[in-house]
Amino acid sequence: MMQLSTLANGLRVATRPMQSVETIAVGLYAATGSRNEPAHLNGVAHLFEHMVFKGAGGKSAREISELVEDVGGDFNASTDRELTAFYLSLLAPDLDLGVNLLADLIRRPHFDPQHLELEKKVVLQELAEANDTASDLVFDLLQEASFADQAIGRSVLGDQRTIGAVTPDDLQDWLRTQYVPGSLVLVGAGKLEHARLVDLAEKAFGSMPEGIALAEDRARFTGGRRNGRRKSAQAHVALAMAAPEWSAADAYASQLFADVVGAGSSSWLFQQLREDQGLAYSVAGGTQNYADTGMFWCYAASDRDNAAHVHAEIERVLADAAAGLGQRDLERARALAKAGMMMSLESCWGQASYLATRLLRDRELIEPAEIVARLDAVTLDEVRAVGERMIAGPRALASVGAKLAA
Repeated sequence: MMQLSTLANGLRVATRPMQSVETIAVGLYAATGSRNEPAHLNGVAHLFEHMVFKGAGGKSAREISELVEDVGGDFNASTDRELTAFYLSLLAPDLDLGVNLLADLIRRPHFDPQHLELEKKVVLQELAEANDTASDLVFDLLQEASFADQAIGRSVLGDQRTIGAVTPDDLQDWLRTQYVPGSLVLVGAGKLEHARLVDLAEKAFGSMPEGIALAEDRARFTGGRRNGRRKSAQAHVALAMAAPEWSAADAYASQLFADVVGAGSSSWLFQQLREDQGLAYSVAGGTQNYADTGMFWCYAASDRDNAAHVHAEIERVLADAAAGLGQRDLERARALAKAGMMMSLESCWGQASYLATRLLRDRELIEPAEIVARLDAVTLDEVRAVGERMIAGPRALASVGAKLAA
């Protein structure tokens, strides 16, 4: 069963014991990301994630890597718009090592100026790679068009100017204001005991002062257009509409509508754009539900000469789906959603990630069976209604490889 404890300073510790395995996954999640950044430091959240691995707790980057790999483990991290995560996969006896390394990263990072300049070069290479990948670039443009002039609309990676501006003091400020106990969750799953992880958390994080990280502003979907200037062999077209926030009553319905439209090879977009007309190889759709807003998106990559037609066909399919999707469509989407969640929970890391997601989004631990029950409770009328509301609202449109007319 899932267990939850909260330290006196507000840091939450959650576990899911799995006694049938010999491994553990342990991670520290922070409820902060690029949407918490000021405009002039766009990219600092992601750069911070990189920099703590360059040296922390008196250990060099190589020593950190060797400590983990000497015991056969894996250590990684990720940054998104609302979340930053540091996570390890280890053998069960190495839980202490994992917790202590996580504590070093956010309590004792070095932020050496020379290391910072070197890591900026690495991040700029990552940015260049993303900009060279049309299917990545179009989604950054879509995010910017969806949330114009807002932190949540900016790239997680930042840009050359803002990355270059970050100083060691900026990283220290980010650490001080964002990595505070009220916004942190320590999760563990696998062959471990809850009381043991709580004890380790108290020793490693218990002396941190209370606090909570705040986003820069409340997000709102604006809509707009962005055309990438980069040449591409194909046209990449992405369309978005406002969707419910994570806590909304119709959030699950919005996800199921998006799955009917764009998830898998049986989705409406895949069948009609690829199978029936041969217009695109890559076709997809989905919903991103944030803390205070959301974005329903559709994407297709096609021949450049067909870009406008593909855009028109996406709009047609959306209108048809909102008006005509049936119970069988809903049941297929529901089965995909439930199976995807349950399959992910078969690994230690899937269980640990699930714990963090529930705590940071729902603010409580919810058993998977309850999520299944919520999905089962969504009706066809609710899915149609949220689909109609989403497609009736403003649009964001992004393209790379072909300029779409207004």
